[in-house]
Amino acid sequence: MRVFDWYYAWVEAWPWLHYVSAAVIVLIFLLLRKLFTRFSFAIIKMISRHGKSPLLENLLYAFTKPMRMLFVVVGIYFAILYLGPQPDVMYVVNRLLRTFLIIFFGWGFFNFSGTSSDLFTRLGRKIDGDKDSMLIPFTSRILRGLIIVLMFTVIAMEWDYDINGFIAGLGLGGLAFALAAQDTIANFFGGIILVTEQPFKQNDWIEVMGYEGVVEDITFRSTKVRTWAEGVVIIPNSTMANESITNWSEMRTRQVFSSIYLKYNSPVENVRNVLKRVDQELRDSPEVHPEEIEVYVREFEENGLEMLLYYFTYKTRWTEWLQIKQDFNMRILEIMEEENVEIALPGRDIYAQSDRSSLTGTKNVTNSPE
Repeated sequence: MRVFDWYYAWVEAWPWLHYVSAAVIVLIFLLLRKLFTRFSFAIIKMISRHGKSPLLENLLYAFTKPMRMLFVVVGIYFAILYLGPQPDVMYVVNRLLRTFLIIFFGWGFFNFSGTSSDLFTRLGRKIDGDKDSMLIPFTSRILRGLIIVLMFTVIAMEWDYDINGFIAGLGLGGLAFALAAQDTIANFFGGIILVTEQPFKQNDWIEVMGYEGVVEDITFRSTKVRTWAEGVVIIPNSTMANESITNWSEMRTRQVFSSIYLKYNSPVENVRNVLKRVDQELRDSPEVHPEEIEVYVREFEENGLEMLLYYFTYKTRWTEWLQIKQDFNMRILEIMEEENVEIALPGRDIYAQSDRSSLTGTKNVTNSPE
């Protein structure tokens, strides 16, 4: 008690010590915010450790930063209480505290509704079995937008703002807004169609409207496709929903179609051996679909005999597909070398024919009567 009496005596002597004490209270809460958050979450985890779902743990992580900020706000509130403000000032302070509580819960649930949340991971697996589904980011954005709208609505009600008048104003201007934003609304519903029908997922390789690349993201308005030239094409969702989309990532096998030209002077039996051995190499490979193999001499072209190669690989990724194709091309070159069959280079053979008299240098002389 003597310590407190000594402290009150000092405060009475120097009134500015009230503000120093208030600042010390804020500083204590500021320094202890991380420790308090860890301690509180440790208790909650210990209580819920028997649960099998990580949903509560993810919820705690979502509220980590808001909890630290709230702890500082509570420290400021206690510091203001210590200073003993007037009732009208305290009325505003209490409203501010309730506003920060609303922001606290809105911020936490905003973090929890992110795409990495366990909530959306489970949702994506239950609906389409794929965590890369475009449904997850699209639904996350809708939910986050609703959380923000709800948070600002509750804050406005806390400060006695007339929400009914605002809604009535929106109703009067709804027609003008719909006419002005009809393209935006069309893109929004186009995005819903793309998400529900799921013609592609994030990171899928697609081709649409002459553009080819990987799907990076889908928003309320547009879909972003990164082309092979590392450019980003932004296509409105309403356009995407009405266009034919080729999803190359859904390939079960990938086609190889090429031609090799052989010289005409190649021995026929050797050409037959080349065809037979190449066909057998393809059928023996575990990387090639065995029911879709065609190796034939298809046409007699100007450059030479056209040998057709047509098969499908199980690998569909670009680099893996190129590697398999290269291995077979090198093996075909080895077979042709072993069978003494050469590749015909582009060009033409020119045959010239001259009169025998011109070759011997003689002239034909006609004697005319005199």
